[in-house]
Amino acid sequence: MAPGSTPAPATVLRATDVHKSYGKHPVLRGAELTVGPGQLVAVVGENGAGKSTLLKILAGVLPLDRGELAVPGTLGYCPQEPVLNTALTVEQHLRYFVAAHRLPDLDRGHELVRLLGYERYARSTAGQLSGGTRQKLNLTLALLHDPDVLLLDEPYQGFDWETYLRFWDLVDDLRARDRAVVIITHLVFEQDRFDVLADLNDGRLTPRASSREDNHAGA
Repeated sequence: MAPGSTPAPATVLRATDVHKSYGKHPVLRGAELTVGPGQLVAVVGENGAGKSTLLKILAGVLPLDRGELAVPGTLGYCPQEPVLNTALTVEQHLRYFVAAHRLPDLDRGHELVRLLGYERYARSTAGQLSGGTRQKLNLTLALLHDPDVLLLDEPYQGFDWETYLRFWDLVDDLRARDRAVVIITHLVFEQDRFDVLADLNDGRLTPRASSREDNHAGA
């Protein structure tokens, strides 16, 4: 470590004993998750298991009933349904979020648009975009401020194969810079990509060995 440099945190997100109910229906019953810098984490569960509820709590947009949440750095949150203004163009969305995050310029936004391959829609309104392109814009906005942790709810929805590959290139770049990514999904493809896999059942997270861990153990 260089003199005067700041050591990387041991964890960038920690959720402990998280409980959440809707009325008398318990959804989360002591869920726990720890994420380190540069880790790629998948939370897997059936529809209705509480995955989106957990992600909203991690993102700070939904209060937990009991438990603790610690996020020492910055968050980016990409919900399953894009939250966009249908009357604004892609470029206008970028300008709005750049101003909201007090960023110096649009460079990062334009770079992300290029990486995800939808430059030709810069002047199209969100209402004119396909579902897949809306999801690309949603992801771009979540990444504009270069967060320490990116939270994604079913990110592959609406992506074609080319976009799917571009998405993983982007994730690889984030991880190389110690940015963590948490993906909520009902189905995991290419399990060997993930550092941590956890199943959400009966309101609790149960870690399982990823293919990376299996390969390491067998080496």
